Amino acid sequence: MIKVSESAKKRLEALMSEEGHELSQSYVRVGVSSGGCSGLSYKLDLDTEVKESDKLFEDQGVRILVDKKSFLYLVGTTLEYSGGLNGKGFSFNNPNASRTCGCGESFAV
Repeated sequence: MIKVSESAKKRLEALMSEEGHELSQSYVRVGVSSGGCSGLSYKLDLDTEVKESDKLFEDQGVRILVDKKSFLYLVGTTLEYSGGLNGKGFSFNNPNASRTCGCGESFAV
């Protein structure tokens, strides 16, 4: 399961609206790719199509798509959003990460 914080939900709603999408008709695609200073990097995109190999979750009205490979690294993760002065943007609170880089955009297991 992938969870979404209230602040992330509000920001995703705003982003979808800016792109002309509705929360109820679009998806947030999260994933993992090789790279970054810790070995694996997070990916976050908006999508309108579900692929056959996707896992679909819903939390707080946000529909989340994760490919099967990425799901192994992201199970139990919460998508967060901070708009504060010390860092603005989305972050992943991943209980599977053994270490993360300083910017929080990559991790290792």
